[in-house]
Amino acid sequence: MNRGRLVLINVIGLVIILAVVAGGAFYYYESTNFIKTDEAKVTGDLYTIVAPAAGKLADWDLEEGNSVSKKATVANVTTAEGKETVKTAEQGTVVKTQVHNDQLVQAGQTLAQTIDMNDLFITANIEENKLKNIEKGDSVDIIIDGDSDTVFEGTLEQIGYATTSVFSVMGNQNSSGNYTKVTQKVPVKISIKAPSDKVLPGMNAEVKISTN
Repeated sequence: MNRGRLVLINVIGLVIILAVVAGGAFYYYESTNFIKTDEAKVTGDLYTIVAPAAGKLADWDLEEGNSVSKKATVANVTTAEGKETVKTAEQGTVVKTQVHNDQLVQAGQTLAQTIDMNDLFITANIEENKLKNIEKGDSVDIIIDGDSDTVFEGTLEQIGYATTSVFSVMGNQNSSGNYTKVTQKVPVKISIKAPSDKVLPGMNAEVKISTN
């Protein structure tokens, strides 16, 4: 083997070693300074507009995308006794309508659902053994699938008081008597600073929580 080829092989080997070391250092830095998960979604507080009584819906013209204010009258229900007004619960954007004008409705029936698009947040599930490393107020980097070119800033606002399995229909019941330990996950709430209009409730997200 000539000298030039030997030098080239040594250089390539050195580059590979440096790349491995750099990759290891980066992984160590990321794992010790951040907690990441892609088990996260954009959400918001969902409110319903309901029929106050049984009767015929009148003056209903709400469409998905309309903005409504809190306690606003959006329709009437004509009953045998007269009219009753249909009011909103909170301000927000109509994300789902379930009726049309002149339809017969029942008392308590859901007519539409609203979400305040200016108060969206992230719900993420964090493994139980990582909770000790995070606390309320930690800064968070957020990537949302609907606007994946942007890294949004966020803040850890709340850590849940029970694991997600508690709310599961079946839970973790085991009738066989054999027990397998499964790492549980706890939901956390993360605020989003200045989300774009491309960010919508239900979108998938990835979060990186700073542990420093």
